[in-house]
Amino acid sequence: MKTKNLIKQIKAFFSGDKTMTEVTRTPNYTDEMVDSMVADYQDNPTKDTVAKLASEFNKTTRSIVAKLVREGVYVAAPRVTKTGAPVVRKSELVAQIQDQLGIVLPSLEKASKQDLEILASAITSEVER
Repeated sequence: MKTKNLIKQIKAFFSGDKTMTEVTRTPNYTDEMVDSMVADYQDNPTKDTVAKLASEFNKTTRSIVAKLVREGVYVAAPRVTKTGAPVVRKSELVAQIQDQLGIVLPSLEKASKQDLEILASAITSEVER
């Protein structure tokens, strides 16, 4: 019995007939909504604009951000530390140290970030002398 239903479904699929189980999706955003969102965000690319758009269209901020990303207009805020300084990865510090010394130190990434920062600043100040 299951085989007959499967064969019917396969025939219907390849013949282009719609089955009752197929559901047509309605888009979350109309073209007018997308155009309005993109225009508003490009005029003022801030979190406040995203929040305003979310309340205007009765959507979540994540949904608005996802749509703006898909449209290719969303610009993420740069990541910063608690002090407001830009985030620097350990791998970037290691690369900077290796470039300044002119040698490759594979196990240097195992050092703590604080030690790497101290070493990088010491090397930079030594090179500047």
